[in-house]
Amino acid sequence: MGRTAKRRKVSNPLALAVMVFLGDRPMHPYEIARVLRQRGKEHSIKINYGSLYTVVQNLEKHGFVTVAGVQRQGSRPERTLYGLTDEGRVEMHDWLADVVAVPVREYPAFEAGLSLITALHPDEAADLLTERAAAQETEAAALRGVLAELGAELPRVFLIETDYKARMLEAQAAWIRGLLAEIAAGTLGGAAEWRGWHETGDVPEGWSELEEHFRDLDTAEAPAGGIGRRPAPPTGRAADRTAEGERPGSGT
Repeated sequence: MGRTAKRRKVSNPLALAVMVFLGDRPMHPYEIARVLRQRGKEHSIKINYGSLYTVVQNLEKHGFVTVAGVQRQGSRPERTLYGLTDEGRVEMHDWLADVVAVPVREYPAFEAGLSLITALHPDEAADLLTERAAAQETEAAALRGVLAELGAELPRVFLIETDYKARMLEAQAAWIRGLLAEIAAGTLGGAAEWRGWHETGDVPEGWSELEEHFRDLDTAEAPAGGIGRRPAPPTGRAADRTAEGERPGSGT
């Protein structure tokens, strides 16, 4: 039986990063922010530097970090140093192990958009997908530049998350390019009906039956690993538009 992720008292990924760095040595929040910037963690973790003090205070409230001392440099005000407690070290290890080992079902906006894409005209969808692929290729190239620059100074183990992100961007862009090729060649299953629906307003033959098919699937037990998304045949509002003489997706 596989590992199951534990529900955490603190679940912000930034808090996990703070705990990892405090596991190295006691630091004050300003120094944590500096280390996060130096190591380029903004590429993999959503960081709000203004909230670092709040994150540290929340970790302290739950007993994961504690005041470890006070630092004074010259005429600067004293700075409170924080370090991990024994409980914090256990929490940090277990949390990080869960993050690495346990897949979590996420709901990316792009995936949602793909599940609803038939509401767009195929030509518009192709233009938008082309725009996305180009943006992702540009971002991936920029990350490759970061990797090349930092790779001269840091061991690869400190850069694997940036490499992973670049590869995921490249893989998604390549998948989009393949989908675009199918749309252009007319080999994408259902593409002709999709286009015909937008250009004539007529619901393609068999699409209404698809809704019945997926409704039946909803009543069945989901297979292990979950089921795929249900497509949205052009019924309901689209049918109302057709009855009024409007082209689906025209917005008029």
